[in-house]
Amino acid sequence: MNRKTLAALILATALPAMVMAGGHGGPDSHSGPESHAGRPGHGGIPILEDLDLSKEQSRDIRKLVGEEMKSRHEITKRYLDKLPEAEKAAMKKEMDESRDKTRASIRNLLTPEQQKEFDEKQKKIEAKRQEYAEFLKWKAERDQKH
Repeated sequence: MNRKTLAALILATALPAMVMAGGHGGPDSHSGPESHAGRPGHGGIPILEDLDLSKEQSRDIRKLVGEEMKSRHEITKRYLDKLPEAEKAAMKKEMDESRDKTRASIRNLLTPEQQKEFDEKQKKIEAKRQEYAEFLKWKAERDQKH
């Protein structure tokens, strides 16, 4: 699989999340399913702005987008599973470096107090990630025995 195809797969996986994030943080952005006027909003999906969705519509649309995200993740995983181990390792390394760079940039925007809290949260996230990796390793070993 060439790099362009791999990049397309990664983008396809991230796209639904970017659509859900949608807002720009400006005065007209929405932080939840309710608009600033107290009316049901669009759940932060830009294409749905100005449609005056009901709470039920917003809920159902968020559910559909979540299902699409899951589907895209499963499709991407199917193709990534076909990559040679060296390509998977290179991709993981590049993604980790990108994540670390973004986290460092975010941290630099924070006050010292915020940085301390950010660092503590990062440690908790990393501990959970390590715990999950150990669980997956255990599960794979268990499945091999059966």
